[in-house]
Amino acid sequence: MSDALTEAFSRIDLSQVPSPCHVLHRGLLEANLRTLRSVMDRSGAKVLLALKGFAQFSEAKLVAKYLAGTTASGIHEALLGREEFGGEVHAYSPAFKDEEFERLLRVADHVSFNSPSQWRRFRERGLAADRKVSFGLRVNPEHAEVEVELYNPCALGSRLGTPRAEIRSADDLAGLEGLHFHTMCQQGSDVLQRTVAAFERRFGEFIPMMKWVNFGGGHHITRPGYDLDLLVKVITDFRRRWGEHIQVYLEPGEAIGIGTGVLVGTVLDVVRNGMEIAILDISATCHMPDTLEMPYRPDIVGADLPGKLAHTYRLGSSTCLAGDVIGDYSFAEPLRPGRRLVFLDMSHYTFVKNTTFNGVPLPAIASYEPADGRIHVVRRFGYADYKGRLS
Repeated sequence: MSDALTEAFSRIDLSQVPSPCHVLHRGLLEANLRTLRSVMDRSGAKVLLALKGFAQFSEAKLVAKYLAGTTASGIHEALLGREEFGGEVHAYSPAFKDEEFERLLRVADHVSFNSPSQWRRFRERGLAADRKVSFGLRVNPEHAEVEVELYNPCALGSRLGTPRAEIRSADDLAGLEGLHFHTMCQQGSDVLQRTVAAFERRFGEFIPMMKWVNFGGGHHITRPGYDLDLLVKVITDFRRRWGEHIQVYLEPGEAIGIGTGVLVGTVLDVVRNGMEIAILDISATCHMPDTLEMPYRPDIVGADLPGKLAHTYRLGSSTCLAGDVIGDYSFAEPLRPGRRLVFLDMSHYTFVKNTTFNGVPLPAIASYEPADGRIHVVRRFGYADYKGRLS
């Protein structure tokens, strides 16, 4: 995927964009959306954009052309989905506040609760709402194959979803129309197949009562090598077993934005302390926190592992956090102040997590339009954006 992204952006002049800047390739985004649409058409499932993974609403019209709607983790994402993307709006949270729930009733089409106790608390108000909202329960199939515990929704002691033992009576589900599970992270359809089997073993008695089942996110549908035929088979077989009237939903976040964009930054200085250290206007903490949390190593155009090429550097940011280090990389030529670096695959789970810690500016947001060969800078950020979140 990095090779394809490198090739696509090798033909684009990134020297004139602000630094730092997220640059999305609209052609690559549309290719992902076409793949997701083909899954919908072949399986009868509906695919939703998980805004927690990709929320560049300047591309909302393009997304809405292919997908069924959006899914949100709270009122703010739900409002963004309703205002900008259209289609169906789904919402889930480990717990809702009273005022948040009242607003969701005016915005969301589906609301999934995390526990029977939350459903009992809000059931009367939800069923009496002025507009029709379909309610569901997120369940925990107690099956996961996620290697990094930070991203494992079914880890021991997880707060996400209701285990089967915690559904104690029919009243716990009275009035609900759907079940929702989310157990995956960057995984293939073979993992989904095993997860569905675990879900059916534990919650099969309740499926005939439902109108829909949400298979959650974590599906790497648009990654090269993903088994699309198996995904379609898992969905169609599920509906064949339980009834064609049951609507299946998928809500991938990464699959929409993966392989579609880059983060452009600039070398500000090069210092030495036992090794060469390049200081950038890009921050791991502020701009790509998954490099510290996952952790993972982002690819850079023209760079390699340390020692592979002639000049090795540790890349760090200009924040005062000692651990704000992206990693060690080697380059064919020495790095000098002013050198642009292009970090690959930075459109998903990156700018949605950006912060202004230490007063570091947020990266600008831009889109490349292959039809006219131009980069359109959609948004620049400055002092007002930093000050506006403080008091």
